[in-house]
Amino acid sequence: MTNESDRRAALGADAIDWDAEAAAFDDEPDHGLRDPEVRAAWAERLTAWLPGRPADVLDLGCGTGSLSLLAAERGHRVTGVDLSAPMVRRARAKLAGRDAVFLVGDAAAPPVGEQRYDVVLVRHVLWTLPDPARVLRHWRGLLRPGGRLVLVEGMWGTVTPVGIPADRLVGLLEPVAGQVRVERLSEDARLWGRRVDDERYAVVVTT
Repeated sequence: MTNESDRRAALGADAIDWDAEAAAFDDEPDHGLRDPEVRAAWAERLTAWLPGRPADVLDLGCGTGSLSLLAAERGHRVTGVDLSAPMVRRARAKLAGRDAVFLVGDAAAPPVGEQRYDVVLVRHVLWTLPDPARVLRHWRGLLRPGGRLVLVEGMWGTVTPVGIPADRLVGLLEPVAGQVRVERLSEDARLWGRRVDDERYAVVVTT
């Protein structure tokens, strides 16, 4: 368990000032993806999770846009949404010249109007939201027929863990899901830049 994970678990999502976090956000190995091995590990996963053809990807809670960049590098058209304006500014700079648009807005109700997507990609966001079942229904409605949800979540903290266990998330998805696949990510230290002991996973839902 990392000190950073323990700190955020202790604070809770509501207590974190994400605007203030923006300047140092990419210092975490799995946020900035600056280490080539970490970056390659996430690129490998994302290639498997996203369609093989160019697709429209909605990256919710995109932060500074590291996963958005990996998706754009693979030919996908990306729309990123984050509640923090400083995060969005960094994402726009990171993807300057790419086929990507970034919006300041709530991941639970992204400001995308009637636009629909082939993929809704969400990493470490759902656990922060007060009504995940309602949010999952909304995200499902943002998909085109045959689209997919890619949800990367986990449980963080050693004393008072926070997050969503994989079995609970799978249960929440039952009313909206088609085919559900769970991938355990804790064992792959390359993704985190270190060994981790908590529960980290991805759920890929094909509608």
